[in-house]
Amino acid sequence: MRHNPPTLLQDQRLSLQYECEQLGAGVQLELSRIPSGCFQMGSVRPDSEPDSTELPQHPVQVEAFLLGKFAVTQTQWAQVAALPKVALDLDPDPSFCKGAERPVDSVSWYEAMEFCARLSRYTGKHYRLPSEAEWEYACRGQTQSQYHFGDQIHPEWANYSPLDDLEHSTHTEYCGQSTPVGYFGTCNSFGLYDMHGNVWEWCADPWHERYRAWWGYQAPTDGQVWDAWHGDRYHDVLGNIQGLVRSERSRVTRGGSWFNTSQFCRSASRYHRYAFVKLGHQGFRVCCSLAKS
Repeated sequence: MRHNPPTLLQDQRLSLQYECEQLGAGVQLELSRIPSGCFQMGSVRPDSEPDSTELPQHPVQVEAFLLGKFAVTQTQWAQVAALPKVALDLDPDPSFCKGAERPVDSVSWYEAMEFCARLSRYTGKHYRLPSEAEWEYACRGQTQSQYHFGDQIHPEWANYSPLDDLEHSTHTEYCGQSTPVGYFGTCNSFGLYDMHGNVWEWCADPWHERYRAWWGYQAPTDGQVWDAWHGDRYHDVLGNIQGLVRSERSRVTRGGSWFNTSQFCRSASRYHRYAFVKLGHQGFRVCCSLAKS
């Protein structure tokens, strides 16, 4: 018997707003308009887990922005990689899991930033990686459940490690690897696909163990990148790329992947990697700032 996600996901697609960026050679990049709003970031965990990286849960007000409907695909990556270099060379075909419509993988945070810089110069817009707060807000899609489709997950809704649910695993064709973007046909209320699983997605933020640092600093409540000294530079990747690619700080990654169990795919789940790391289950999706009215 097929396990369908809640029908609300289908109904909510009717009011979605997408924008389309032409990358040349018939390649397009679709972005969903994410409305402004307030949400509770993080999770409430039992007292037995006082060191959770998802604490403390806190309210965040996020301004409207555009976010990729899907993770960047290998076709999109190759098209942008062919554009003139800004600060770093890009391998046009870096992925471990090959496939034109699969998400690009095996790209470092630095290379994702270079991609955004090239795309910004090509389009004249401000492309960047989402802040961690923007990513979670977009992933939740106005929900507070563990996943945007509820508190349960199923292998017919998302691509995560079959070791988590061998009894119900059905996508045997792609077992142990990424699936083409949108493969499951399930989007959240903001029209975003594959926010749970498939590939991890880089965020702009440096890593902090908790949302309240031991020296007293707290995570921003305005949806901005949590970087006490350089937060503004992430909105102009093209103008600040030289400094960004020299940063050696560990960076946030979100969403889980085909390699991980479902616990890592929750909306609130957080992880981090050094910015130079390249893995076959690590990708990204792009964000675009909206012009101030």
